[in-house]
Amino acid sequence: MKPISYARHQFPPAVIQHAVWLYLRFTLSYRDVEDLLAERGLDVSYETIRRWVGKFGPAIARNLRQLRCRPSSRWHLDEMVVRINGRQMYLWRAVDDEGEVLEVLIQHRRNKAAARKLIRKLLKKHGFVPTRITTDKLRSYGAAFKEIGLSAEHEQGVYQNNRAEVSHQPLRRRERKMQRFKSPGSAQRFVSMHAATYNTFNLQRHLISRRTLRAFRAQAMAEWNAAVVAA
Repeated sequence: MKPISYARHQFPPAVIQHAVWLYLRFTLSYRDVEDLLAERGLDVSYETIRRWVGKFGPAIARNLRQLRCRPSSRWHLDEMVVRINGRQMYLWRAVDDEGEVLEVLIQHRRNKAAARKLIRKLLKKHGFVPTRITTDKLRSYGAAFKEIGLSAEHEQGVYQNNRAEVSHQPLRRRERKMQRFKSPGSAQRFVSMHAATYNTFNLQRHLISRRTLRAFRAQAMAEWNAAVVAA
């Protein structure tokens, strides 16, 4: 995990880290973050916050991913339509059975080649073969698995893949708040940062006690603070 350099910036690292955390953690616009900082007496423009997120967000996300434990061996894959600059594209998403986001990939097609690229990135990134993969009934998945020679159990069905279907909701909320993505490159950078932050702070609160929730929040913030450490 590499320390992050905040040199040659007017504001101290704590302010930059807090602004980036607000934007990635909550469904806020850059102007919303600007207002929240202004309420604390910090005069920061939304354009400055945008540059902070673009510069420090990918490095923080990379450090957060290095702090995560190995995911479950049961994966769920799904794809959804997104409109980027007036063009229809597809956001391919993989999560495990506990809701951990494994990979998010924006592609032009919804075919065998796109499914093959997703699964190859997953295998390379996580370094192990899952025991079971659940998808919808898109036949491209089966064709891609056969071409790669993947031996994992392949389960198909609409309801069986609810874990992946529901996992799109936080990103859909961000897409609406951002008034849609502006380009494939910026969209890919954002979804990667968002996934790493979401994994750190995501928790099914209704399944735990208040004491456990407090401990989880403390642990999540400890991981974030470790990821944004200055050089």
